Amino acid sequence: MMSEKTPVGDVRPSQLLWTYGPGALIDLPSLSVLTLGIHLWDKDRCPPIVEARLLAAVRKELGAQVESLRMPPFQKNEQVDAYSAEANIGVPVIPFPRWLRCVKCGLLSPYDRGLFECKENRYRPELTRFVHKSCFGSKGEAKPTNADAVPARFLLACRDGHLDDFPWHYFVHAGISSCKGTLRFFESGASLQTENLWVKCDECGKSRSLAHAFGQTGKENLPKCRGRHAHLNIFEDDCAEDARAVLLGATNSWFPVTLSALAIPVTRDPIIQLLQDGMNFFDDVESEAEIGVIVKTLKKTGSLIGIEKYSNAEIWAALQEITSGKAHGSVSESDIKGPEWDVLINPSPPKDWPHFLSTPTSPPTAYTKEISAVLLLERLREVNALLGFTRVEAPEQSSDPDERPEVAKLCRSAPEWVPATEVHGEGIFIRFNEDQLQKWEKKAAVQEIDKKLMSGHRGWRNARNLNPDEAYPGIRYAMLHTLAHLLIREMALECGYNAASIRERIYADTEGHQQQAGILIYTAAADSDGTLGGLVDLGKPENLGRLLESALYRARICSSDPLCSEHNPEKDRSLHAACCHACGFVSETSCEKGNRYLDRSLVVATLDCAGAAFFV
Repeated sequence: MMSEKTPVGDVRPSQLLWTYGPGALIDLPSLSVLTLGIHLWDKDRCPPIVEARLLAAVRKELGAQVESLRMPPFQKNEQVDAYSAEANIGVPVIPFPRWLRCVKCGLLSPYDRGLFECKENRYRPELTRFVHKSCFGSKGEAKPTNADAVPARFLLACRDGHLDDFPWHYFVHAGISSCKGTLRFFESGASLQTENLWVKCDECGKSRSLAHAFGQTGKENLPKCRGRHAHLNIFEDDCAEDARAVLLGATNSWFPVTLSALAIPVTRDPIIQLLQDGMNFFDDVESEAEIGVIVKTLKKTGSLIGIEKYSNAEIWAALQEITSGKAHGSVSESDIKGPEWDVLINPSPPKDWPHFLSTPTSPPTAYTKEISAVLLLERLREVNALLGFTRVEAPEQSSDPDERPEVAKLCRSAPEWVPATEVHGEGIFIRFNEDQLQKWEKKAAVQEIDKKLMSGHRGWRNARNLNPDEAYPGIRYAMLHTLAHLLIREMALECGYNAASIRERIYADTEGHQQQAGILIYTAAADSDGTLGGLVDLGKPENLGRLLESALYRARICSSDPLCSEHNPEKDRSLHAACCHACGFVSETSCEKGNRYLDRSLVVATLDCAGAAFFV
């Protein structure tokens, strides 16, 4: 058994939100571990992040009991004593799956049975591993030595977010059996395909190929899901979903459910904005005399930067103005992008803010008909919050809670805080001519593509038992989204950032009074690399015009044409038309829709469609 606290490796704090959050498996060089629920994290080691609009949106999803957004714990100093308290700062994990396999004799057993021993390495945590004590080799005749034990790379998961050990005894014996013999894992062929992987019982001699654990055969040979949330150490009753065999390291074993918001000033008054961002610090203030202590604490902890510039009397007056409802620019809980759009299209946007610095510039000369304004964002901050996760299938959008996939919880009870990260960067906001867009939307060819995309959307959602009439973003969104992808691919060649670190934010809401038509392309790096200025420089008229011309030229012909340009989403119930990896897809970390709702024929003329292009 491992000691109570044994460091086993390092991951970046941002990875604990996007890749290795609560309930996710971390495949280390010698171990596989599972990140435990946030109720076991050391909350005092998790620095708070202030972002009022995102916190309001999280509360709407998870409940009013959520008090704060917090960063995962991290060591502030890289050079620490391996046996000091600081060396144990991190998130709690447990070895998972519990079953290990000896690399020499193939012994298959849970690590807590006593057949395997943990070899701790405090100075090289990534080398911490399990060993099979006194292994006699595959034929049982070798001199007893310690042999490495590695995780058995098969698990069970279901669509309701449950994760369990693979039922090795049940599988080998084709059901519940009284035989309790030790199991061996062995390979029978040259390749490592599942039909060549076998498990055998030493006592009764029964054996079975792992090929019988997958597909339709797997449904017949595996037990029902036990409703296990291993990261919470609980079992839920009566899970109706089929348990499926998944491989350790498979990408469908954990999908994060997140919310993100840009930290933008939503009022013109700096002190009002600061207090709205950090209202949770001042919720219980009843008199001006209490403010001094709070401000002093905030200054020492580095929270709510800038509040120390104002006197207690100014802060008290602003608090009274906010609570009386007189302060302008109150935060909307129902819409994250709405307030962002209002700030970005403001004729005189805020020019200097701790996390927001913008400069208006002219649109490229050759594209003044299509583009109405360009805003260079020399400094911005994005905050992301983790709400939960799904397994087997990615979370899909639906306004009906009954249609959404089961989102697994981050902790046993209703969370009082959620993990979050903040990233600093720079960006370019491009606003498009509303009149030109409305004329374009009325074209017959555009409406025909709209019908095809809508038909593909309906088929795709029907196949997943989702309401087919919901969540279609519209043809305007598809055009803006495709153009954003083309620009991201082009900018990545020149700005010095890799394509995966450039992201998009599409503003295309046309419901109600909103008539949005813009794209924000920005970097989002967890360190200062996101603010080097390379991207903003590309937003200047002469550079943006050249990039647009190049992006549109490349988009006209794809190396997969004519297949790419002729792709019809109606036929295969997909969510994209004339777009593929060779011409318009980007990294899924960059895309807010997972490379869906794309069609380059909406942007430029293609081999199959010449009448739907916005840029002619």
